[in-house]
Amino acid sequence: MMDRGRYAGAKGWRAAGPWLGAAVALGLLLGACGAPDGAAVGSPVTGTVTYRERIALPDEAVVIVQIQDVSLMDARARVMGEQTIHPGGRQVPFSYAVPYAEDEIDERHTYSMSARIEDGEGNLLLISDTAVPVITQGNPTKDVEVVVVPVGSP
Repeated sequence: MMDRGRYAGAKGWRAAGPWLGAAVALGLLLGACGAPDGAAVGSPVTGTVTYRERIALPDEAVVIVQIQDVSLMDARARVMGEQTIHPGGRQVPFSYAVPYAEDEIDERHTYSMSARIEDGEGNLLLISDTAVPVITQGNPTKDVEVVVVPVGSP
């Protein structure tokens, strides 16, 4: 199945198709962020999600990759961009390209990649537990590896 990306301003929305979804997501981003016409959408942060364990994911697994603003202590991280991947039985590594609004990036802030893998019912299977800095302060936007680890049994 095709990977789908979305912007933080499009909460709760899922793409109907890859081309239509991209066009609608861009429109929602620009509208929800209050960005002026011609707002700069940065090159996406790209990389892979992987794990070290020798386990196979269920066919219905879902991978969610986010760019988060983690600058504020004791506050929930702000999601700057998100991509949902439906591997359809494929196994790691999973490539991602998470788009974000370049004009919403504050060079003084710290941004980090986050990933989680859920089963088809939304139960958390694996999650990143280490900060992966991106975008600002000399941190990369390309070839960023996010390692996820298993969570405890339910």
